[in-house]
Amino acid sequence: MRLPRRKLLHLGASVAVLSAASRIALARDYPTRPIHLVVGFFAGGLSDILARLIAQSLSERLGQQVVVDDRPGAGSNLATEIVARAAPDGYTLLLVPFTATINATLYDNLNFNFVRDIAPVATISRTAGIMVVNLSLPTRTVPEFIAYAKANPGKINFASPGTGSLPHVAGELFKFMTGVNLVRVPYTSSYFPDLLAGQVQVSFATVPSAIEFVRAGQLRALAVTGPVRSQVLPDVPTVGEFVPGYEADAWNGVGAPTSTPPEIVDKLNKEIDAVLADPAMQAQLIKIGSEPLSMRPVEFGKFIVSETEKWAKVIRAAGIRPE
Repeated sequence: MRLPRRKLLHLGASVAVLSAASRIALARDYPTRPIHLVVGFFAGGLSDILARLIAQSLSERLGQQVVVDDRPGAGSNLATEIVARAAPDGYTLLLVPFTATINATLYDNLNFNFVRDIAPVATISRTAGIMVVNLSLPTRTVPEFIAYAKANPGKINFASPGTGSLPHVAGELFKFMTGVNLVRVPYTSSYFPDLLAGQVQVSFATVPSAIEFVRAGQLRALAVTGPVRSQVLPDVPTVGEFVPGYEADAWNGVGAPTSTPPEIVDKLNKEIDAVLADPAMQAQLIKIGSEPLSMRPVEFGKFIVSETEKWAKVIRAAGIRPE
């Protein structure tokens, strides 16, 4: 039996209304069981600490346990793939690190497309880097450092941990935007002993890792790498005050498998924002060298795209390859 076209259209509209109604009902009841927040790094690192801080408060607000699930491996790509392949029901989430936007270009043949397969849910925090130099280097400001580096091309070593880390890409971005010739010295363990001894002269370290050396007068802070001055080092300028447009910080957020109902994404966003608005949470973040960062899903999505494009240019210009 063939139905008249008008009835078919009416039937289609009814199905769409029912589908929307079921999604809204699902979001209203969500969550009804524990949520897993997958982290692509080892326990004890900054991403893991941030995840546990957020999970504890989010569990209280949602009435269901948010379980932190550390899945280190392949520069956090293993965790991303786990979430990209999970059911889009809001029960498997990803602690999104800023390195995800670097990995999109750094690694060939990934089994997922980060921008396509992970839906942005909410941002959590940003952790600035800090440009620190050995005390023997005759530079006290970023302009002085640039002038000295240009007068001594290839004679200044910059230290960084693993490929694609904030200290690595922040240094490469600095080279890219200023035209200075710095020699990268990669480390698999702490580079601070060599930096303090002067065997390497500069690093674009994370604030939490370097701040005590700065406070003790053992390293000289020239600038922070974020878009604004750090609350923990308010007298230290940003690199961008001298190099317009420069910005490099380690941000973290939350993502979900693509096709997760927008009503669930919106609910999670609002609850995470409420957690970040708590003064006690803000104080805990600042204590570990991070600052709260709040974005709506659409804004977060645009931010991810812009960060991916920015780091793609740096990675290609510097010829960076996975180690």
